[in-house]
Amino acid sequence: MELIQLKAKVREFVGNSPARALRRTGEIPAVIYGPGKETVLLSVSTKELEDIFKKSNVGQVILNLEIQNGGLHTRTAMIKELQVHPVSRKYLHIDFYEISMDRKIKVKVPIVTRGIAKGIDLGGMLQVVRRDIDVLCLPVGIPKAIEIDITELDIGDSIHVRDILLPEGVEIPADVNYTVVTVLVTKVEEKVAEEEGEVAEETEVKEETKTGGKE
Repeated sequence: MELIQLKAKVREFVGNSPARALRRTGEIPAVIYGPGKETVLLSVSTKELEDIFKKSNVGQVILNLEIQNGGLHTRTAMIKELQVHPVSRKYLHIDFYEISMDRKIKVKVPIVTRGIAKGIDLGGMLQVVRRDIDVLCLPVGIPKAIEIDITELDIGDSIHVRDILLPEGVEIPADVNYTVVTVLVTKVEEKVAEEEGEVAEETEVKEETKTGGKE
């Protein structure tokens, strides 16, 4: 996976007023931290971030942060959290998490279904329970998406996360096995089944009445 360059500056001030002033200049406040690493206050260009997000998934992009603080040093990081204003949708704050390229990390990867479940032809309805799943992999091996074949799913069948065939080098976190997709019985089918059951019961009652309840 490509390392994307992003320039950052060390900032000294914290609080709402300095943050608002920073945003007016076209930058947003940020921090970078990681295992055994000191937290550093930063600011980054809003425009540069927008350009990156047009081409990459926020949760999967790997950044080579060029931090300017008198000199210049770089730190490899991913986006841990991006705060966005609920109305204006403007970026408010961003957290960077420093990573090592030779150690596995946990990331969310989108799920893509392939085919049409055979249960749908029988009146079922496909329900995608999870649109993405957590996986462990090296930063350079993050898949853009994980595809699962649903063609053999019948009504009542499910695919759990442990059933998914993963790319080489990608694994599921331990002790996790939630449902990803399932084929449900539709309300129409349930109603038909109920009505058929009621008809069968009525028929049995009539037969018992005719025979006096005797066998």
